[in-house]
Amino acid sequence: MNSIIAGNVLRFLGLVIIQGLVFKNIGVGWEEFPYLHIIVFPIFIILLPLRTPRALIILLGFAIGITVDFFYNSLGVHASAAVFTAFLRPFLLRIMEPRGGYNVNYSPTAARMGLGWFLRYASIMLFLHLFFYFSVEAFTFVYIVDILLKTIVSFVVSMIFIIIYQLLFNPLD
Repeated sequence: MNSIIAGNVLRFLGLVIIQGLVFKNIGVGWEEFPYLHIIVFPIFIILLPLRTPRALIILLGFAIGITVDFFYNSLGVHASAAVFTAFLRPFLLRIMEPRGGYNVNYSPTAARMGLGWFLRYASIMLFLHLFFYFSVEAFTFVYIVDILLKTIVSFVVSMIFIIIYQLLFNPLD
């Protein structure tokens, strides 16, 4: 159990550092194409162990979101999107539950659940996270075209990085 907690603490810190110091600066200076935002920290919420209580998932979502907000100086926008993602996670897992059910002792990784299942699950979670994030950032649906463009472009690029992350740290056997 302690190794699970230690692994998730290291994942939390690593993702916050990578998000805040590396991915925040990608796209800076591209004022002509402001649609690219690489956001990978939701993988922390996506990969939490299945037996994690809902309240703790939401609290951890807030913690990682507000920590990323400190780097972005964005006053809770990332935190609200992370809490939204954490809130939706149990519902999506219930909808996507395999016939035999889940082994609640593990995290929903590609190695444990299969690459196809993981890609569907992570794609839905990331897309909803990004759409909510850009909607809150714009704070109006007057800019729905910009919201959708940012969501789609950022989704494609962020999903590539999430797949790379998944393959590096939880390789398929």
